[in-house]
Amino acid sequence: MKIIKFTVGLILGILVLVIPLNQYQTSPVEPLQELAVQLDGRKKPLDTVARETVAQIHGKTSYTTANGEKLDYLPTYLSLWFNNRDWNQEPFILFSYRPLKEQLRLDPDRKYFSFAELMKSDLGSVILAAREKQAKKTDLSRDEREALTIEDRLALTIATVEDSQLPLVPHPTDLKGAWVGIEETEQFYSSARAATVQEDYQQLKQTYRNAPQDEANLGAIASKLKTELASLSADIYPKPSTLAREVRFYSLHPFAKAWMLYGLAFIVMLIVTLFKSVDFYWGAVGIFGTGLLIHGYGFLERMQIAGRPPVTNMYESVIWVGFGISAIALLFELIYRAKYYLLAAAPLSIVCLILADSLPAILDPTIKPLVPVLRDNFWLSIHVPTITLSYASFALALGLGHIILANYLLASDNKKRIRSLAKWNYGVLQVGVLLLTTGIILGGIWAHFSWGRFWGWDPKETWALIALMCYVVPLHGRLVGWLADFGMAVTSVVAFNAVLMAWYGVNFVLGTGLHSYGFGTGGSTVFIAGFVGLDLLFVLVTAAKYKGWFRSDEELIEIDAPAEPMMPVER
Repeated sequence: MKIIKFTVGLILGILVLVIPLNQYQTSPVEPLQELAVQLDGRKKPLDTVARETVAQIHGKTSYTTANGEKLDYLPTYLSLWFNNRDWNQEPFILFSYRPLKEQLRLDPDRKYFSFAELMKSDLGSVILAAREKQAKKTDLSRDEREALTIEDRLALTIATVEDSQLPLVPHPTDLKGAWVGIEETEQFYSSARAATVQEDYQQLKQTYRNAPQDEANLGAIASKLKTELASLSADIYPKPSTLAREVRFYSLHPFAKAWMLYGLAFIVMLIVTLFKSVDFYWGAVGIFGTGLLIHGYGFLERMQIAGRPPVTNMYESVIWVGFGISAIALLFELIYRAKYYLLAAAPLSIVCLILADSLPAILDPTIKPLVPVLRDNFWLSIHVPTITLSYASFALALGLGHIILANYLLASDNKKRIRSLAKWNYGVLQVGVLLLTTGIILGGIWAHFSWGRFWGWDPKETWALIALMCYVVPLHGRLVGWLADFGMAVTSVVAFNAVLMAWYGVNFVLGTGLHSYGFGTGGSTVFIAGFVGLDLLFVLVTAAKYKGWFRSDEELIEIDAPAEPMMPVER
């Protein structure tokens, strides 16, 4: 019977996979999706280039034009590339940092601005000041870092609009040789072959500009250009299966499907817990397990595409932490049958995946070449995943800590359940401390080989140590009796702020140190601070109830009064 229920859960999970996620109609230029481009240090399909370009400039992969037309990323990119509208006036460029907008006298409530609007503002002087400070190797302010990010978006817009240098033409003999744009085809190939490719490109460009009148011809012209470019150098041009794999990976959108499955599993497990409907338990486990499989598949596919462990930037670490939370929770759930592991894990994994999916301008999903310090795949493969798995363990403890505190607040009479939850939470905290300690030691060894020293009090190193101490001290305090179940639940929630600082704060707030390859801008510090403040308020309210700070003296006397001796039970 358990197997049947588990199988039903798997089937329900698989059904979610067939839910269409793309709201846009099939485009006649789909043959261009698998057109190979040599960009950012690797060869990738034009579909990926379009997705990444639009996300980097606009902050999401769809765009609603000034006249209300809604475009997916590929039509948006092609419109930029073939320049069939006035992109100087389109409010396309993301600008979300309010203090800088106010400084430049731009509307602080607007999120998108046109190229012309930004060029007319005083943004240039802020960028110039930031460049001068960079030349002097002086730390930049948040405003200056944000200004440089806007400069990058402006530069990418200029480079994309009517781009004649997009490297679509493969090198004739060298697998690692530089590719060239369509107009430079004659550098590598005969005039006749170059003329054929250039003619196809110009015809495609003109036909796209005439759409929708000539839309019926777009597909045929796009297919012809794709075939001509691939035939120029069959040995150098990527295999169709390689290009199709990457296009398929992004079109499947596995991480979005994974969080849907986690959400469905959470609802079913909530029904099991609230209504004691044990019949649905294995179904919930099956759905959750299917979500984990899809999550893992997406990770493996990205690893195959990148040719390295995908844990080298904030986007990848968020995806990996979400996977770690779910994997650790499912492992503990299969051991203890607790139900609460999945209840704690599902919302956290969902948040990780939704954030990664919806904030491409902040959590950049682009696959780029590794900086030199990360090119040792051995250390990269063990240090970073270990550190981030410890974050996953502490995040799971955060979820369990909230459940425990909620029980203290709303169901404090259920001592047995609270005791069981505290025991399960304690095990997760131990796993997290073990992983973080191991990760710090491995990072020190890697730093010795890369930077010539084991430890240098770099902000990332320092905050990792602070986070470790925030958990090690309470765990030892538990052993000597300083903390009981309530104290460890509070630790699980409050100490995670140190992890948040080591993970997010160093990268997006401090922005200094040798780990600069992980830094970014655009993170909503106010939002994070607000969330932390509300969370600490919840802890404070729970502590007030637990300690009886708001009870009257009479109530405290009654609670603290010795219990009457129990009378023997007659048999």
